[in-house]
Amino acid sequence: MVLGVDNFVTGKRENIESVSGALARRGIDLNFVEGNICDPAIAGRLIRGVDYVLHQAAIGCTQRSIEDPLGSFVSNVDGFLRILEAARLEKVKAFVYASSSSVYGGRAALPRREGRLGRPLSPAAASKAADELLAAVYARCYGTRTVGLRYFNVFGPRQDADGPHAAVIPRWIAAMLRGGRVYINGDGLSSRDFCFVDNVVQANIRAALHAPADVDGTLLNIGAGEQVTLLELFRLLKELLQEYRSFIADIEPTLREFRPGDIRHSLASIEKARRLIGYAPTHHLEAGLRIALGWYVAHDPLGAPRQESVRPPPTDRRHRGHA
Repeated sequence: MVLGVDNFVTGKRENIESVSGALARRGIDLNFVEGNICDPAIAGRLIRGVDYVLHQAAIGCTQRSIEDPLGSFVSNVDGFLRILEAARLEKVKAFVYASSSSVYGGRAALPRREGRLGRPLSPAAASKAADELLAAVYARCYGTRTVGLRYFNVFGPRQDADGPHAAVIPRWIAAMLRGGRVYINGDGLSSRDFCFVDNVVQANIRAALHAPADVDGTLLNIGAGEQVTLLELFRLLKELLQEYRSFIADIEPTLREFRPGDIRHSLASIEKARRLIGYAPTHHLEAGLRIALGWYVAHDPLGAPRQESVRPPPTDRRHRGHA
C-alpha cells in the first residue's frame, strides 16, 4: 500500500486521481490524506507503520521564496523536521527526501559535484541546505538512514503551466499552444540540466531500497547530466510543437531582465548516484518532452486559439540537447 499526503497549495486533486488509477491497475492501493505536513497531528499519524518515506513536500520555487521567505521556511524546514522526527520514532528503513541543485548557488565550477557547495541565492535554497544539515544530524545521532536527492530542473506531465510561479517548460508550452509570448529572463544563454520526472521516480525508489549505510547521511545529484541553454530549449520546444500546430513556427522569444536568485549555469555530475544506487536516466530531454507535450496538448483548455487540429505525435529522434 502507498500512503500519500498533500495540501494542494501547488498540486491539483485530479493529479492524485490519475496516480490512484495507475496504481490500482497494478494492484496497489493508494491511501490519500489531504493535510499539511506542518500540522503536528498529521506527521506522526502518517508515518505510523510505514517502511519507507519519500518526502517531496516543499515550496520549491525560487521567486516564491523571495516573495515569502517565512512561508518557505515553515514548509521546507519546520514541515521537513516534523516528518523526519516521525520517521525516526517509527524507525523507518529509509528516509529519502527532495533537496535541490539550488544549494550549489552561483558557484562557477561545472559539473556540480556533491562535495562542492556555493552560496545559496534564495530562501528556498537556504531552506534546502538546512534540510540537508538536519538529515545528516539525524543520521549521525540516531542512525536514521537518510538520502537527500538534489534535483536538477525536474519536468514532466501535469506540472502547472499557469500562475506567476510556473516552471519554465510548462509555462513555455502553454504560451506556444495559445499563440502567446514566450519570455526568457536574461540573454537566453543561461543553462540548465533538465531532468524528466520518470528519472526522478527511479532515483527515489532506488535510493529507498538501496540506501547506503552512511553515518553522515547521503546526498546525490539527480539530473540527466546534460547542459542545455534556454535558447536551445526554446528552439527544441518550437520544433516539436509546430508538428502539432503549424502557427508555432512564427513564434519568437522575448528577452527581459534577469531575475534575482536565478543561477547562471547548472549541470549535474551523476556519477555518485550511478555508483551508490545504480541510477541511470532512462529519458533524456527530447524523449521526456515528447511525453510531456502529448499531455499538455490534450489537457490545455486554452490551446489551439487559431482552431488548428491536433496532429498525432511524431517519432522521437533522440535529440540530446547538449550546449
